[in-house]
Amino acid sequence: MIDKLEQLVTRYRELGIDNQIDYDKFYLYSLITHSTAIEGSTITELENQIMFDHGVSLKGKSIEEQSMNLDLKVAYEKAIELAEQHESITVDMLISLSALVMKNTGKEYKTALGDFSSARGELRLLNVTAGVGGRSYMNYSKVPTKLAEFCEQLNAERARAAAMSVDELYRVTFDAHYNLVTIHPWADGNGRMARLVMNMLQFEFGLIPTKILEEDKEEYIKALVATREDDNLDVFRAFMTSMMEHNLRNEMAVYMESIGEKDEKVKPQKSRDKIVAFLSKDDRLSAVALAQMIGISSKAVEKHLASLKADGIIERIGSAKGGYWRVK
Repeated sequence: MIDKLEQLVTRYRELGIDNQIDYDKFYLYSLITHSTAIEGSTITELENQIMFDHGVSLKGKSIEEQSMNLDLKVAYEKAIELAEQHESITVDMLISLSALVMKNTGKEYKTALGDFSSARGELRLLNVTAGVGGRSYMNYSKVPTKLAEFCEQLNAERARAAAMSVDELYRVTFDAHYNLVTIHPWADGNGRMARLVMNMLQFEFGLIPTKILEEDKEEYIKALVATREDDNLDVFRAFMTSMMEHNLRNEMAVYMESIGEKDEKVKPQKSRDKIVAFLSKDDRLSAVALAQMIGISSKAVEKHLASLKADGIIERIGSAKGGYWRVK
């Protein structure tokens, strides 16, 4: 069985990785770089460091890319300030943060219902499709009410944060990310805003903020789509937890290698172990869903399932479609 996220976070802090000089600054730069990379930016962490710290324009990079990264930096700095103040999350707050995110890359929209600007963080007055062949997001007319409900629910969970475990706190932040994307309040910048709000909550809760790496973009999007299509938040929670655990292990391994040591407590996480862990949380996950969470093919998952059955670790109860897995 894999380590719980809480155990990895504890070990991360035992190693003192987050106590290094300039750790907060460089971790923030990494969050920004990977968030904009998911939106198509090609600016690297080192290039952002040069641009942020020295105010230097980057050769070969478009003005839009540079503006996207600079705007997101300002938005993150404001979000961290709000997290430290434990301000109530409101629709107006989210609009103001969106205005920072989209300040120099937003657009003006003219619709039959009136004009609005994503550069000012204004809520959309048109419907948005989820992509080629995908379902549309909720009707624009429902957005203000749903966004207000989102804030109310999130504030209620924040009020209970002191009694929650690390795993539960991460769940709250992952759910906030997914729910905000599902509401899709803006015409532009919803992904960046969802990741920013997730990280803002994590800063407030004293957690290590979640980075969604550029190389995980495809599986990240697939997890969002699968969660929406299956109407099952556990799919996205499991994916995000697995990704966070993987990234923490990698960062700890890189840190230990950099100081010339090894950490026997940080072991590679095998796909087989991930499958068992996920099925322990949700016994009705399909091979396709497991593949999306872990980042391997569904055929590879099916082979692992067959092996786990043969080894007596799991058992299939009921039919292939209507049954479930029992972890022994």
